[in-house]
Amino acid sequence: MKNPHVVIIGGGFGGLAAARALAKAAVTITLIDRRNHHLFQPLLYQVATAALNPSDIAYPIRGVLASQQNVRVLLGDARAIDVAARTVTLEDGLLHYDYLIVATGATHSYFGKDWSEVAPGLKSVEDALEIRRRVFLAYEAAERESDPAAQRDWLTFAVVGAGPTGVELAGALAEIGLHTLANDFRSIDPTQVRVLLFEAGDRVLSAYPPKLSAAAKRSLERRQVEVRLHTKVTAIDTTGVTVGRDGEVAEQIGARTVLWAAGVQASPLGAALGAPRDRAGRVEVAPDLSVPGHPEVFVIGDLAKMLMPDGSQVPGVAQGAIQGGKHVAKVIASEVRGAPKRSAFRYHDKGNMATIGRASAVVATKRFALHGLLAWLLWWVVHIMFLVGFKNRFFVILSWAWSWLSFQRGARLITGSVGVLPPLRAITPDGEPAMPPAAHTVDLDSEPQPEPEQEQNRAVAADR
Repeated sequence: MKNPHVVIIGGGFGGLAAARALAKAAVTITLIDRRNHHLFQPLLYQVATAALNPSDIAYPIRGVLASQQNVRVLLGDARAIDVAARTVTLEDGLLHYDYLIVATGATHSYFGKDWSEVAPGLKSVEDALEIRRRVFLAYEAAERESDPAAQRDWLTFAVVGAGPTGVELAGALAEIGLHTLANDFRSIDPTQVRVLLFEAGDRVLSAYPPKLSAAAKRSLERRQVEVRLHTKVTAIDTTGVTVGRDGEVAEQIGARTVLWAAGVQASPLGAALGAPRDRAGRVEVAPDLSVPGHPEVFVIGDLAKMLMPDGSQVPGVAQGAIQGGKHVAKVIASEVRGAPKRSAFRYHDKGNMATIGRASAVVATKRFALHGLLAWLLWWVVHIMFLVGFKNRFFVILSWAWSWLSFQRGARLITGSVGVLPPLRAITPDGEPAMPPAAHTVDLDSEPQPEPEQEQNRAVAADR
């Protein structure tokens, strides 16, 4: 008799946990992902702020599952799901399944605003590299700028959203100016960097106990981060942000770099399942994490609206996805063996942690709450433990140790298009800037137009 075919869509924390937990089950597994690597997202902000390289926190999915003979990995993009026919449509064909696990996660949500180009979020390696490009190009642009007001705008960084990602980004951005780049420029003072963190709610890290939220805010302010609570962002463009508080006049702030950490939206693939979804697009699942009416289809991770016995929702964090993946694998393995009854999913909250910067973090568990150096050391150890692959652990430890000793960040490479920088100001023989050039416009996102000869060469190269 042929083994049941389990199709897993998504190689993140949940999908990978499910695949590994089915290693000894009498099933054949196909894992589909649009990328060939598993990404350790909790450290993605460190790639965005040049503390780590992408390869330090990513590991090939095939490498993770190389010794597991009952699984096949496919690089591809799932376009549609037909739950009646039990098929998954890829860009180049169909896959039939006996069991389906959908673990495609979530993406950025701009609440209906068209801000993605001017305020990138942080969900992928590509996002992290784009943020890194913008951050370090801002310093390069400020170095060339002759207008003091324009310099201030280049050295102003705005982060929207004070959850863990926003807090970690804001703290790291401040440390880049205060320490990493403090002595690297001649025409600007990087220590005059201005980092603003906007939060519509009444405190940062709202999912944490109030005591830890207050500690995190104090730690940010010691790093000269301006924390603006009860503040809504109403407009974003290439020159900055417009913010306001209830009953107050809107304020326009010049900031050439704006980063988004304010909201997420579930993967659109969830709509193909035909099940009820909440406002964020999460699929409402049964207690065993299956789709109502389709016991062979499971949804886990950020795509699932998983409820705990008290009615509260399982948080969209890595441990929730991992536990969900293991539970679904257990259900499938038990059914394959002939077990008649399914067990309900039980989430075990192991706590939450976020880092603000050097020697500063917050940790919240059911048993204790910590902040400061001890919390940072615990954060450090836990993240090393959960990284996939010995090589990744080794290089992350090495990079962090070097950063601790030197106050430097080893991945300060600007990749991709440099765009149009401010014109170089002239320097007089005595080393002083000459008269500033005429007014100009700056657009880092545009590309220089090639000369006709370059266009011809490009066409020739394309034909080869």
